[in-house]
Amino acid sequence: MEKLIADINNVVWSNALILLCLGTGVYFSVRTGFLQVRYFREMIRLLFNNTSSATGISSFQAFSVAIAGRVGTGNIAGVATAIAMGGPGAIFWMWMIAFLGSASAFIEATLGQIYKEVKDGQYRGGPAFYIEKGLGIKWYAVIFAVATIISMVFLLPGVQSNSIALGITNAFPVPPAVTGGVVTLVLGLIIFGGVKRIGKVAEVLVPFMAGAYILMALVIIGMNITQVPEVVGLIIRSAFDLEPAFGGVFGMAVSWGVKRGIYSNEAGQGTAPHAAAAAEVSHPVKQGLVQAFSVYVDTLFVCTATAFMILFTGQYNIVNPEGGFLVENMPGVAIGSEFTQNAVNVHFPSLGGGFVAIALLLFAFTTIMAYYYIAETNLSYLMKKGTSKWALWGLRAAIMAATFFGSVKTAESAWALGDIGVGLMAWLNIIAILLLQKPALRALKDYQAQKKAGKDPVYDPANLGTRNAEEWQMEERVAVV
Repeated sequence: MEKLIADINNVVWSNALILLCLGTGVYFSVRTGFLQVRYFREMIRLLFNNTSSATGISSFQAFSVAIAGRVGTGNIAGVATAIAMGGPGAIFWMWMIAFLGSASAFIEATLGQIYKEVKDGQYRGGPAFYIEKGLGIKWYAVIFAVATIISMVFLLPGVQSNSIALGITNAFPVPPAVTGGVVTLVLGLIIFGGVKRIGKVAEVLVPFMAGAYILMALVIIGMNITQVPEVVGLIIRSAFDLEPAFGGVFGMAVSWGVKRGIYSNEAGQGTAPHAAAAAEVSHPVKQGLVQAFSVYVDTLFVCTATAFMILFTGQYNIVNPEGGFLVENMPGVAIGSEFTQNAVNVHFPSLGGGFVAIALLLFAFTTIMAYYYIAETNLSYLMKKGTSKWALWGLRAAIMAATFFGSVKTAESAWALGDIGVGLMAWLNIIAILLLQKPALRALKDYQAQKKAGKDPVYDPANLGTRNAEEWQMEERVAVV
């Protein structure tokens, strides 16, 4: 079974997907005039819009739900795995996919806003919605919705709960089954409260968890400040196969950097548009810019913090593609969160393991919350007449079961299944946003024109020739800031 999973993973994550992700990021960066640079200050300003409504959550809550999905085990265990499999150069390619991917994230989030609708008393939206409404290809939308439910419920939660259980076991004498049981119980208490409760929990936990983790990283970076140029140089040299010690792993650096980068920041994967669509804003571009910024927070802040801690302290191994190790600084240590725990332990021996375990718990737990919300949104899409209460209960029970099961299965199979889920969604969504880019680009041009005229932009799809954006076409809709 594990060989079958590995074979499927290799097919899904072939070089074609790596090139598609990088190429799409470059294309949308050029088409948007590199908005990830030009609109950086605007992203931060829009982030703190706290306007919400009976049907929509605030921009900050939507940002928090999206960050909850983006910032997870990929930021701790995933970064360590990227270094182990692709060397320090993999971090450069994580940076590149974040920078370029933020443009893709803008397009998909803006489309999520344009084609959102009110369903089950709240805003719903995402790739399935914009594929059907924007492209008019219902069968494609259904395939995406089904693939997303399978990924969010059965393939991806196990990665998060497995990393939680391993991190806790490494730091404290707690059996994985006990950790899995507690995590599953708390998850149930939250997801049975619906999207509003998820948004409120994420709004509190996300800033706390990310802030505490980055603060710890800044302390360690400060203690090793003189090594920063050396480490940055090592990352860049290794990224282009110019570091003799890591020669021959260029392809692995690109592959694992992009793979772990997308797993972490989810740019182009099609997850963030679900949260983006739930926000109450006066113009879709506002949420598009907020979601583009969330990619920066995930990779350029949190992932970089992890990478620097590991590389400063030398607490890593690097696998030789031809067998054995190119570097083996930690004999017998498994690839994953133990790299990060040992790195923090170098400076804080009595704190490191426990701190990283708790950070991993919060990161991964909020990600599972986001997975449930995304799965529920796609279930709502499939059930046109309103989501059945029994279907919702089944969905919740399934994700809770997958979360518990993931905590006790092997890490290798958990990550492989997770990669398959990410890859399937990325294939389907990236092709969709390439085909459906015009409404998002027209919205950006409209936003720029209104800002230049000194207005607070308000979206009117009729003026832009965008069809099937029913929620924005309602005459009684009140524009909000």
